[in-house]
Amino acid sequence: MTIFEAFLLAVVEGITEFLPISSTGHMILVSTLMGIQQDPFVKVFEVCIQLGAILAVVVLYFQRFVKSFDFYKVLIAGFIPTGVLGLLLKKRIDALLENVEVVALSLLLGGIVLVFVDRLFSSDEKDDKTEVDYKTAFWIGTIQAISMIPGVSRSAATIIGGLSQKLTRKTAAEFSFFLAVPTMFAATAKSLLDQKDLIMESGDKIGLLLFGNAVAFIVAWLVMKGFVAFLNKNGFRVFGIYRIILGATILALLSLGVPLKIVD
Repeated sequence: MTIFEAFLLAVVEGITEFLPISSTGHMILVSTLMGIQQDPFVKVFEVCIQLGAILAVVVLYFQRFVKSFDFYKVLIAGFIPTGVLGLLLKKRIDALLENVEVVALSLLLGGIVLVFVDRLFSSDEKDDKTEVDYKTAFWIGTIQAISMIPGVSRSAATIIGGLSQKLTRKTAAEFSFFLAVPTMFAATAKSLLDQKDLIMESGDKIGLLLFGNAVAFIVAWLVMKGFVAFLNKNGFRVFGIYRIILGATILALLSLGVPLKIVD
């Protein structure tokens, strides 16, 4: 892996992780178009740069993370469904991760949903909730489990889950950011532990991981700052249209015989 490839993948991670557009779908296209070799270290890199995105959440919303221990109780309530279902359905999830068509169809179907989400949840936000309780967090976490299907988008699932519980767009989006911390940390920690020998083989690999996380941190921080304001003003329609185009592009490439590969 070159430093330019590391930079490119980190930028894609930082942009797509918190937007409702699926990081998996974008990784597939970018890796294929750039001809990035899918060796074991690249796969570890793509997972571990999530740490940078996680840190961006903590830094941007630092006051929320130190304000009260109850905040962590709510996060745990939201994480439990995904954690449990992830363990129970691991083999089936791994099988889906080998199927690019599943990603494309998930992008298309999710895009259609996002096009109509603003109409489905069009209540006056002045009457909507701005705080997340345990019951709401558990429900959002349950909906988040759907995002284990590649292409669905964790961000899209959790934000829609929040809107279905009468949260404001801002509150739903921010809780989606917060819930990403335990969810992504668990996946990243497992990858680091499983591949620690590979990572420690050379200083170059450690350097690439540090560089990738730094880039992902900066990009994710900028994206989160702008996303909430954009969402409040414009809604989800543009993301839905974009997902439909991306899903159709992947299906078109597959029909032309382009060898697209899942990046995980």
